[in-house]
Amino acid sequence: MASSTPDAIALLKADHRAVEALFEKFESARNAITKEHIARQICTELSVHTMIEEEIFYPALRGKIDRDLLDEAYVEHDGAKLLIAQLMTGSPGDDFFDAKMKVLCDEIMHHVAEEEKRGDGMFAQARAAGADLQRLGGQLRARKEQLLAEIKANGLPAPETRTMEPAQVTMGHVKMSARLS
Repeated sequence: MASSTPDAIALLKADHRAVEALFEKFESARNAITKEHIARQICTELSVHTMIEEEIFYPALRGKIDRDLLDEAYVEHDGAKLLIAQLMTGSPGDDFFDAKMKVLCDEIMHHVAEEEKRGDGMFAQARAAGADLQRLGGQLRARKEQLLAEIKANGLPAPETRTMEPAQVTMGHVKMSARLS
């Protein structure tokens, strides 16, 4: 009898498609209230997705797939988390809000392409290595449900980076020039 729980890759790909659809909805949204609602959905979906990958999926693949690919995935997640934090504390009327969402979208699309790449992407390597994707799918699904319940009760937690240390950054101002030289 087949399990009703999707394997890990099917679950993660479904998450990818859901957030891609949300990015498209954000792009076509025309009012600030709609944009803010969709931005929060995107940030929630991505936050939960990164947590389940980092807590369950990536550790299960360590030593079974290309180490550099796995390390890059953690760093890509951290870059996304920094933008998510900016978006969650901002609003569509803020300078650069739409630009930050566009950059987040671009980063996520690159990350998804690396995970889903045929032949030598992360998912292909996981299948080739014989990872127990059915068991991992059940774990991912259970943790995702738990995280969504926690977020519903307590709100979205601040993102935690794993690969990036806090750095001193000075906020500058964009200077517009009449000519480009």
